[in-house]
Amino acid sequence: MTEAEARPQRLHVLTVILRFIKRAPSTLVVPPLALGFAGKEFHPVLAFGAFGAIAAAVILMTFLDWWCFTYRIGAEEVLIQQGVLRRSRRSIPRARIQDVSIERGPFARIVGLALVKLETGGGEKEEAHLDSVSLAEAERLRALLRSHSPAAVAQAGDAAAPEPAPERRTIFAMSLGRVLIEGVFGFSLVWIAAIYGGLHYLGEILQLDWEELFGEAQRVAVARFSIVALVLVAGLALLVSLVAGIVRTLLRDYGFTLTHEAGRFRRVRGLLTRSEVVIADRRIQLGLVHRGMISGRLGWNSVEVQTLGGSTDPSGRQGLAPFATKEEAAEVLAATPLPTFERVGLRPVAPAHILRSALRHGMPVALVFAIAGWFLPLLWWGLLLVPVPVIVALFQRAHHRYALRDTSLQVMRGVLSQRDWVVPFDSIQTLTVRQGLLQRWLGVATVSVDTAGASGWHRPNVSDAPLDAALALAEALAAKVD
Repeated sequence: MTEAEARPQRLHVLTVILRFIKRAPSTLVVPPLALGFAGKEFHPVLAFGAFGAIAAAVILMTFLDWWCFTYRIGAEEVLIQQGVLRRSRRSIPRARIQDVSIERGPFARIVGLALVKLETGGGEKEEAHLDSVSLAEAERLRALLRSHSPAAVAQAGDAAAPEPAPERRTIFAMSLGRVLIEGVFGFSLVWIAAIYGGLHYLGEILQLDWEELFGEAQRVAVARFSIVALVLVAGLALLVSLVAGIVRTLLRDYGFTLTHEAGRFRRVRGLLTRSEVVIADRRIQLGLVHRGMISGRLGWNSVEVQTLGGSTDPSGRQGLAPFATKEEAAEVLAATPLPTFERVGLRPVAPAHILRSALRHGMPVALVFAIAGWFLPLLWWGLLLVPVPVIVALFQRAHHRYALRDTSLQVMRGVLSQRDWVVPFDSIQTLTVRQGLLQRWLGVATVSVDTAGASGWHRPNVSDAPLDAALALAEALAAKVD
């Protein structure tokens, strides 16, 4: 390796400005406001003085952080050193790097910079990231790290050696209209609480008496209460949630394009922050097709794959097609190394699943309304809701099925929101057969299946299979894995 190749490199000098802008809201604005608004009177000298002192300190620390951060791409490792007072040295074997993704925020896109994420199979998040380098350097690093060849290490800042462009085909893409339709189904009333929390925080800074303002509004509302007013308020809340869902989806999935080339997927999406993620075929652990409560009834599906870490999703999954038709979802799955999901031949879980689900969800409802009825007899009417969990349990058992195929375990589950899993045998890491107290009485068990990189809810578990069938399923899966 030549001396030029071994020399450590720094991030782009504009990184100092980027980091300063990112830190400004928390380190520059809030402390001066807190000091400036201390008491009942505004102190401009104290506020602007604090702003200047903190700004100078932040600029100095940001520059020192940038200066002390270096990276070097060696023949067999990526070496990253950072820290002003407390130095750290991280060595990442190039053989472990499985994905290199590029992300560009709004300001980074203006000045031509990019964030490079190095992802391995050792965790749920990226192993390291370089924030920020020039776009040309980001593309050079991605091509260099994918090659994993000592001879391929080029001098930093030079263009990578030209390689034959692999054949790339578009698997799935979303138009602006499709993204907006997806946003309509992505509304959530949680945004109402978020907006209320933001107003409360703003009121503390500006010293506004929200209780007095809302109290006056409440008195007017009570004085002029009517069914029409109630409908208008509910409609306004729904409209705010709808708009928030559309905006969030537009920011995330605008320009969504999924392509496939040379054993890997490439996903590009985002309006303000443009992200480019590469998912290697060999990292895909399982496939999941999800149909929402409303959108699923209209024929829309989302396709996700479990990967070996690197996803920002709490579940560790990567979305390949967030809003696709049935035919489009089948085409996306066909491009992966996963086998085809087949509904024919799936076997249902034990009938005891109905009783256990009914008791788990119906008993709390019965107890709540039975106890509340002692204090307010009108609430006895709530006991009419007890049959609802029983009816839901009947549908749950009808939709919860599983089967062993030639190369995979396939599981379906869900009534209103339905999910289909395809789990290749080679991806299974651990198998667990467990029985709760009620399951022991009913003679059923749950088979839990874990894959590498999995976390969060919604696992491809088989719940309430007959005990003998559960043990046989676990033994068969263990034999397939071995």
